[in-house]
Amino acid sequence: MSETDIIKPVIGPGIKLKTIRNEAIGQVTLRLVHTGDYYVGLLIAGGSEKARVTGHDPDDVWKELRSRIGQASEAYFGFEGAIKRFRSLFPDGFSSTAFGETERNYKLSAKAKLDETAPLEQALTETGLGEAVLSVFRATNLLSPFEKARLQPLLRGPDADNFIQASAPFAIGDIDSALRIMERLLSVEDNAKWTVVTYLPFLWRPDAHMFLKPLVTCDFAVRVGHGFAQDYSPKLRPEVYASLLDMMAMTQREISELSPRDHIDLQSFVWVVGEYSDPASSVGL
Repeated sequence: MSETDIIKPVIGPGIKLKTIRNEAIGQVTLRLVHTGDYYVGLLIAGGSEKARVTGHDPDDVWKELRSRIGQASEAYFGFEGAIKRFRSLFPDGFSSTAFGETERNYKLSAKAKLDETAPLEQALTETGLGEAVLSVFRATNLLSPFEKARLQPLLRGPDADNFIQASAPFAIGDIDSALRIMERLLSVEDNAKWTVVTYLPFLWRPDAHMFLKPLVTCDFAVRVGHGFAQDYSPKLRPEVYASLLDMMAMTQREISELSPRDHIDLQSFVWVVGEYSDPASSVGL
């Protein structure tokens, strides 16, 4: 299908169109077209248009178009569907008693434990916090048993302080260098995982940081139509985390009717929506 077939019925005859960028991602095609006056971004799948973006800056149009790749998936149901799914389990939203009991309270308990035994201000410079931090990692089921077991040699070994003093700067915004240090230290036990590196910053600063559980978070991205599913890589790279935070900012805006308090609420929302499985869907999770 050409851009003429898709666009001309909308913008009218006699318009000269020029495709200036075209990219295939799986079964989806992204196409950027210049009409002479402005740019049109098209998301095409199965021979039909799934999304359209217009604007005067080609880079902005392309970025926005790429963020909507998930809309081409059969699993996509947007934020309206995500809110409906969440309310089906927690009718009173984040204030539901059941939500507190199953999703929020245990994370707040782990945060309180971290703040008491290894507060962020101390973790930036002090030593000897390895055992306290290990206990906090063990306080929730957010990490797998294997990830927790592989943390023990590190947090009881000579590099415990180095790991903690990289995690703490991550929490205050020094993400690039922190990721490089943590990747090096965690690779010894084959444990350089997003779950491990985002856990402490998430608990220290749930106002700013997000815990990344890759599979369910990518599923969530597909369901709400954000480009994180394409941006994700298991490699610990700052651009991946930046895409995650962009999706969280978008989520906070789109579900404002639920009044999320922090990223603990958002992480639970991602989990509830992302792990959703519709028996009638052909898309497996």
